Amino acid sequence: MQRPGAVAGTGLDAGVALHYGAPLPEQRSLDRGLAVTDLSHLGVVRVSGQDRGRLLHSLASQALNNLRAGDSTRTLFLTIQGRIDFDAKVVETEDATFLITERESAQGLADFLSSMRFMMRVEVTNETDEWAVLGARKPLVKNALTWTDPWPHVGAGGFAYSGAEHPAEDTTWVEQLIPLAELDATVDALVSNGIKLSGSMASEALRITDWKPRFGAETDEKTIPHELDLLRTSVHLAKGCYKGQETIARVHNLGHPPRRLVFLHLDGSEHTLPAPGSDVQLGGRSVGKVTTSALHYEAGPIALAVIKRAVDPESTLDVLDGSGATSPATQEVIVATDAGQVVGRAKGFIKPPSRT
Repeated sequence: MQRPGAVAGTGLDAGVALHYGAPLPEQRSLDRGLAVTDLSHLGVVRVSGQDRGRLLHSLASQALNNLRAGDSTRTLFLTIQGRIDFDAKVVETEDATFLITERESAQGLADFLSSMRFMMRVEVTNETDEWAVLGARKPLVKNALTWTDPWPHVGAGGFAYSGAEHPAEDTTWVEQLIPLAELDATVDALVSNGIKLSGSMASEALRITDWKPRFGAETDEKTIPHELDLLRTSVHLAKGCYKGQETIARVHNLGHPPRRLVFLHLDGSEHTLPAPGSDVQLGGRSVGKVTTSALHYEAGPIALAVIKRAVDPESTLDVLDGSGATSPATQEVIVATDAGQVVGRAKGFIKPPSRT
């Protein structure tokens, strides 16, 4: 925020720069690996101790018991009903596991993990105020602790709910942890080497085009992972028991998620973008809400939305913003309408009564 032209972010991006005066060129530079984004509004939780892998593995939706130094993954911590309580980006070191999460979630996540230690040799600390986070398409800071996003590749035990082609298949994203006291000097060094600064508006636009959900944006108190295609990177379907696992298995094997994440191409004739929470309608009937929107440097006005699963993917939707303006929107399917029910309902266990 001390850099020339910085415009303060709001909402989930409060505390960092939204942009530095040139949002679209910043996007282009970031997408091409020529810029860096300050993501220091994120939270950081450190988990250390000999039993940390066993503790995290027992609570998380992802397999975390055999991580090696330098490994990266994503995981969720769920309610007993399978709804998302916490979303964490996981990076392992020799002596600790670091969890990058939304700042508002960091203390809650630390408290939850601490409460579940019992007799295990584990220490949990919220180190949000000790670290800065820099995001980019590739590592830019040598020897920094680096989380490499597995999205959108389907990991071991994962499952994709979108089609065979994914727009982020050939893209990368990393987040590097920098001691907060070294942030200014680190950014100065990057700029002197020709790296530009981009705001969170740029990283959010790229996130939308990568179909990547964000906790607190695409989620609400009812969200289950299936609705956001999170089984591909954040859930291991064969890791064993954890809180919420029954819902994960039941919906995946026998049911369907009630809602689905969708990518929207907005009409663009309006001069403003729909705000998060804007109503999405079909034939005058509400079918969902916009979760994030952006003006992309190539794709134009775009958005992510969560809508009812059964909405026809070929239908043109109407997006209503707070001013009463209506914008037509076409869909790209992220979560398929027939997602789930990979096994089908079992039959034949109950024998019909014999007739005598």
